[in-house]
Amino acid sequence: MLAVFATAAGGPEPLANLAVGDRHLPAPRPGSVRLRTRAASLNHHDLWTLAGVGAPLTFPWTLGCDVAGTVDAYGPATEELFAPGTPVVAHAVITCGLCDACAGPDETYCRRFAILGEGSWEGTFSEFCLVPASNLFPLPPGITFEQAACLPTAFLTAYRMLFTKAGVRPGDTVLIQGAGGGLATAAEALALAAGLRVIVSGRDPAKRQAALDRGVHYAVAAGEQATGEVLSLTHGVGVDAVIESVGEPTWAMSLRVVRRGGAVVVAGATAGADPPADLRRVFWRQLRILGSTMGTRDEFAALLRVVEAAGVRPLIDETYPLAEAPAAFQRLASGAAVGKLVLVSGGPGSFRGRPAGSRATPPRHSTGPGN
Repeated sequence: MLAVFATAAGGPEPLANLAVGDRHLPAPRPGSVRLRTRAASLNHHDLWTLAGVGAPLTFPWTLGCDVAGTVDAYGPATEELFAPGTPVVAHAVITCGLCDACAGPDETYCRRFAILGEGSWEGTFSEFCLVPASNLFPLPPGITFEQAACLPTAFLTAYRMLFTKAGVRPGDTVLIQGAGGGLATAAEALALAAGLRVIVSGRDPAKRQAALDRGVHYAVAAGEQATGEVLSLTHGVGVDAVIESVGEPTWAMSLRVVRRGGAVVVAGATAGADPPADLRRVFWRQLRILGSTMGTRDEFAALLRVVEAAGVRPLIDETYPLAEAPAAFQRLASGAAVGKLVLVSGGPGSFRGRPAGSRATPPRHSTGPGN
């Protein structure tokens, strides 16, 4: 079968570790299901794997942590929850199911927490992939495989950041750092659907304008003037929550624009992980600094209900056949994408090209920092 995999990790050019070629068809093991992959979205996690960030892997190693497809075959002694051929999307979080955290309300605190593409589970960028059978959810009505493949990481992370961690409510104001990125556009769509007042920040004027065209209330240029502009928009009070995944370039601004007692929720550091802490501001203004990673099974189920009921749809920048995965990785690394990048696998009805109704810029395969 055709697969997209890492041949090594680390080095001065991580993308040189990327390969596309044939790998053996995986045999389902107990507790697992083999999916016929229809779509799988890219995340910065895939770039970090190529760069050698995370646990050591055995190479070659198939990349990818998000997938939507159809049920193909179950492993031995595995309950068949969905009939072969059923369209499904897979929750990407892997937990042990045995520890106190797994028995409690939030299994993401599991000591053996992982996601697809880590540990004993290779990734989803292949024509067929294995996932835990208990991680399957039916594809929501009216959503494509390409759209569903954007939900397990970016949208679930955004959902947890907004509603579980920050606890925002309709009418609250949220600042989303890094306009145009996959996580940022997911948070934007969910925040608007929930009746929040949404401000985005970013360096690229075109991405800021695109966010305004999608319905956000304000878009500010990242830089020295951004803090004052956001405070002015909130009458000096500050925002109720900041969705932060950029890191060093935006951290000082995030701390300065959040209101007293407000939340800065952090789920990434794509542009630097070690900014000054500014602890005096944190304790004097009683700020809540909250880390967030992925989400629970219950949160994923709730997200799917929101997608169905509110008509939320992921913004897809571009789709690529599996064989053209290197071009998709180059675009992700360049920071040029607006929304999500999706790999599609062969099969009747597989999508080719940009989906109708998406608002995205044409591909520009330049190099630069990710977003």
